[in-house]
Amino acid sequence: MLDLDPLMLSRIQFAFTISFHILFPSFTIGLAAWLVVLEALWMKTGRPIYLEIAKHWSKIFAVSFGMGVVSGVVLSYEFGTNWSELSRRGGNVIGPLMAYEVLTAFFLEAGFLGIMLFGWNRVPRFVHFFATCMVALGTVISAFWILSANSWMQTPAGFRVAEDGILHVTSWWEVIFNPSFPYRFAHMAAAAYLTTAFIVAGIGAWYVLRERSVAHGRIMLGMGLSMLIWLAPLQLVIGDLHGLNTLEHQPAKVAAIEAHWETRRGAPLILFAIPNPETESNLYEIAIPKLGSYVLAHDWDAEIRGLKSFPPEDRPHPIIPFFAFRIMVGIGLTMIAVGIVGSILWLTGRLYTSRWFLRGLTWVSPLGFLAVLAGWFTTEVGRQPWTVYGVLRTADAVSPVSGGSVLTSLILFVIVYGIVFGAGLYYIAQLVRRGPDATPPAVPEEGEGDPSRRPMEAAGNP
Repeated sequence: MLDLDPLMLSRIQFAFTISFHILFPSFTIGLAAWLVVLEALWMKTGRPIYLEIAKHWSKIFAVSFGMGVVSGVVLSYEFGTNWSELSRRGGNVIGPLMAYEVLTAFFLEAGFLGIMLFGWNRVPRFVHFFATCMVALGTVISAFWILSANSWMQTPAGFRVAEDGILHVTSWWEVIFNPSFPYRFAHMAAAAYLTTAFIVAGIGAWYVLRERSVAHGRIMLGMGLSMLIWLAPLQLVIGDLHGLNTLEHQPAKVAAIEAHWETRRGAPLILFAIPNPETESNLYEIAIPKLGSYVLAHDWDAEIRGLKSFPPEDRPHPIIPFFAFRIMVGIGLTMIAVGIVGSILWLTGRLYTSRWFLRGLTWVSPLGFLAVLAGWFTTEVGRQPWTVYGVLRTADAVSPVSGGSVLTSLILFVIVYGIVFGAGLYYIAQLVRRGPDATPPAVPEEGEGDPSRRPMEAAGNP
């Protein structure tokens, strides 16, 4: 009879459901902020094109927000069905943080979402704009509490362990603002804004290529690139600071990410390898001497701990973190390159006429979602074998359920998610294909000059 491991199946199920869920918040956080900018530009300039773009993307936001809420509710139930020991022992810490997210962020979003979506021409402009701002603020507050809870599981602080194994809070300030939280929150927020900017720029490029809603597409492309140009390099800096923090508090995770087995000074930067836990070595390794120590610790001769310095039962499996991290970094470098090329084309007046660039941007624009997933897989798999790092092992956090029941629920999740979210994504694709309802001709307005040479003006500096 097939031996079904409930621990591994529960991990797979949670990974599957959270992978679906995180795509939508990472999009709606940035999209809500962009809608605020569009509406502010409309109120400032009176140009109807900003309003048309805002109305069009508010429909996409509504669908994405709804799917994010639905998929998030499932995760809350899984804390009880699959991870009841985590809830029992760590509920005093994690439970209130999740409740704060509902009481502050979700209630704020729910209270103003209806005005934002259906209040056009029904409430004064400043009231609608305020509602849009509150929804955008709610998405950021939601990310704040969720990242606080997850960061606490990575770098726990402000608690004590009772004799019965239950965790009790000793300092809420230390729990919320735990050592890794500022870096992880900044990194995730920047990732959300970058993901949205990349999608908006790609769809704008697609409109220009297809010569449909061209004026709208130019504004989308210009605004998306305006965000990408500075935020993608900044994300590299934030990621570096996050890496320094991880090296200090989770050295085993860094060792797995870099596939370092031996502790040594002047560690190399391993560009490619196939880590082999059985032999505790790497196959087909390609590395640059000493660069690893400099990248990780900003010191060419810094000592970097290897996986062999940790007991085998405390080591994360390096395969997934190693490759997921390199996918995330590769996509980040791609975003920086796109921003640089786009800037050069703008400065030379060829941004909207370089079809090769527009076509390439259209194809690579969804990569932000893949980068978000790769980052989360790096973080979560790299934390293993701990659920609460150094405090509660994943094997001790799982519910006492049979593998068969977990497998059954996993299969049902795959089927239901495929149908429900497949339909939602198809509807979003149809909204994108349709474009803004009112499409003015793609010609310069009086006094504007040639819009193809003024993407930054179209991006919000008329």
